[in-house]
Amino acid sequence: MRSIRPSFTARRGRGRRRASTSLTAVALVSALALTATACNGDGDDNANGEPTATATAGTGDGKITIPDDLKRRLKEHGIDVDKWKHGAWKNWNKDDWLREANDFINPIIKGLWDPDRMRDADDPDQGVDDNDISGDQGVTDPTPQPVKAQAVTPPYHAGAATSGKLLFDSPEGTMVCSATVVQDPAHPGKSNLVWTAGHCVHAGKKGGWYRNIAFVPSYNNQGRSAAELENASRSDIAPLGVWWADAAKTSQQWISKGGQTGGDGASYDFAVIHVTPEQGSGGKSLEETVGGALPVDFDAPAVANVKSITATGYPAAAPYDGQLMYQCQDKPGRLSIEQADPTMYRIGCTMTGGSSGGGWVETGADGKPALVSNTSIGPVSAGWLAGPRLGEVAKGVYESVSKQFAGR
Repeated sequence: MRSIRPSFTARRGRGRRRASTSLTAVALVSALALTATACNGDGDDNANGEPTATATAGTGDGKITIPDDLKRRLKEHGIDVDKWKHGAWKNWNKDDWLREANDFINPIIKGLWDPDRMRDADDPDQGVDDNDISGDQGVTDPTPQPVKAQAVTPPYHAGAATSGKLLFDSPEGTMVCSATVVQDPAHPGKSNLVWTAGHCVHAGKKGGWYRNIAFVPSYNNQGRSAAELENASRSDIAPLGVWWADAAKTSQQWISKGGQTGGDGASYDFAVIHVTPEQGSGGKSLEETVGGALPVDFDAPAVANVKSITATGYPAAAPYDGQLMYQCQDKPGRLSIEQADPTMYRIGCTMTGGSSGGGWVETGADGKPALVSNTSIGPVSAGWLAGPRLGEVAKGVYESVSKQFAGR
């Protein structure tokens, strides 16, 4: 099974990072006025008594002022802050990956995501066989028949305005997932929240937070081919701008159990990020910029009560190239990875890695669309996808990020 992380393998993202402890890194985090908390017991615990993990980074124009004395002391430990500030994030060494699960640092680097980096970002998926889902003691329905993914008719902004591509850097290089603009209860009509998979922002139990996380709504809005994009401008590829994550949160279950392959942590493989525009948006929020945001349904409807789910994403693994938006529509079945974990939704779909994190939308009883899941995992051979059912843990992640920016 692959983690559609940035694909489904259980499709999981390939990029994973090694985490270690560094007092110097902690000092640097403090100096940059970047705050982070994890498992902090501040009343934001999930329904199972396990708090979720959260992190916040400095935002705005990315400008940072550090006292000269601290610069000197950090230099004694081999950290040249000036070099770091001016782009060392682009050239990290995976052997020096010092990220801890509670350190999310994502300063804006203007121009980093140029057309070439966006176009060449890889899917972080690694696949596993269906037989790898071996510990199922819950309820799993028969494997669904494959549903051929359909290309979304451009311009994407007209029919899938809330969808986009999530870009980030891992020790293996530039990576890509999919993501969705969702409503923010603290800022009605002016949301800056984006929903994606946990494995698209954090490597799980053997890594930490990814770097340079940015959301591109309506990526390649005109649906140009890879050949046509060779000489495309940034505005062609990112017509609504590049929006950098200034906060990210995923479940503690994903951080504790998630991995590159297999289904561990997949039932809690979701994340919420808060974004800010790279170049400024004239005061407009992401929701105002794209023209909408989806509500999130945390009352996880039972499979029997869901007539149809539509999954959207930018599949990047063969036979796709990551440049075009696709959708699959199917009636979901049930997939149980572990008896103790919530049963997941599963649909037939031929989308591959890169579609990880993309929104799953159902039309509710009120006749309006709502996000009910996201792409998490899928088999090496493709043919189906699975996503978590959103309950109290997901709601806690979502509300925590919303409250973090309430009043701002």
